[in-house]
Amino acid sequence: MFDPKYTISPKLLENIKRISTLIFELNGKRFSKVILLELEKKAREISAHASTSIEGNPLPLTEVKKILKSHPKFVRDSEKEVLNYNEALLWLNAFVKKEPVRFNLPLILHIQKIITKGLISEFRCGKIRKEPVFVNDPKIRKTVYWPPDHKDVTALLKELFTFVEQNKNVLDPLIIAGIFHKQFVIIHPFMDGNGRTVRLATKVLLAAVGLDTFNLFSFENYYNQNVSDYFKNVGVTGNYHDIQKHVDFTPWLEYFTDGIIDELLRVSKILQTATITPETILQSHHKTILEYIKKNGFITDKIYSGLTKRAKPTRNQDLNKLIELGLIERLGKGKATIYKLK
Repeated sequence: MFDPKYTISPKLLENIKRISTLIFELNGKRFSKVILLELEKKAREISAHASTSIEGNPLPLTEVKKILKSHPKFVRDSEKEVLNYNEALLWLNAFVKKEPVRFNLPLILHIQKIITKGLISEFRCGKIRKEPVFVNDPKIRKTVYWPPDHKDVTALLKELFTFVEQNKNVLDPLIIAGIFHKQFVIIHPFMDGNGRTVRLATKVLLAAVGLDTFNLFSFENYYNQNVSDYFKNVGVTGNYHDIQKHVDFTPWLEYFTDGIIDELLRVSKILQTATITPETILQSHHKTILEYIKKNGFITDKIYSGLTKRAKPTRNQDLNKLIELGLIERLGKGKATIYKLK
């Protein structure tokens, strides 16, 4: 039975508290659909670049943006990696909005199949490895880690998923996501795509922390800033059977939550700038609409015309802007149209 060794250190506890505060602040804000769609696109660009770059993909961010925009028909492997990762992100962003979210082995296999499609042999796409695998250190050109035997992989994954399921209402989602990430790397269940798969899978677990704007974040970005630090913290050395009972997850969990804070602060700063543009500043007539709805439950164009001297086309613009900002919604049609707080 998988029973990870870790300690809720003062640093880890402080990180969890800070993440909770940052998420609360972010969820209390509202942004226009235009801003959210643009930031979501940028997050996918950064994620696709960062996660593939960690594995050695040489494409710079500028080139990644071009590829994701043009979707060329004939591509090199490096470009295919980026396109596959973006496809997986799009699929996952839709997946995490479903209820209930099923976090299980079929999900992991599907992710790996998407990211490796056209890059490795078809019989290895979406399949657990059936042979030994080794982890080498490119700097010293030597094997530094021997993962568990392929015959043990399925059972070890089952134990890991059992741990996640049994603790989802017991442990903080951050602890569960962090432990899953490192243990998956330790098990190393695929011949290729382990890192990209687990970073995407971890995104699903992180969605459980309650971020309404989850798809705006690129948690892979932090790891790519210092790849050596990431590998040092997430990886292990030696033979799995010798080290399995001695792995301490605490340093990794501290590093893992440091990365989440870093990304939350990055996106918070971007969102703060985005919300003070001329397009998002509320004028007095917008506030009039909102105050009336708060007091009376709804407003109509006819009612609004009695509260302002603005012409009908301008009144439509006022109402549409509040809809675009995600503050109100339109219900009904024609003369029966009303506007309520969203």
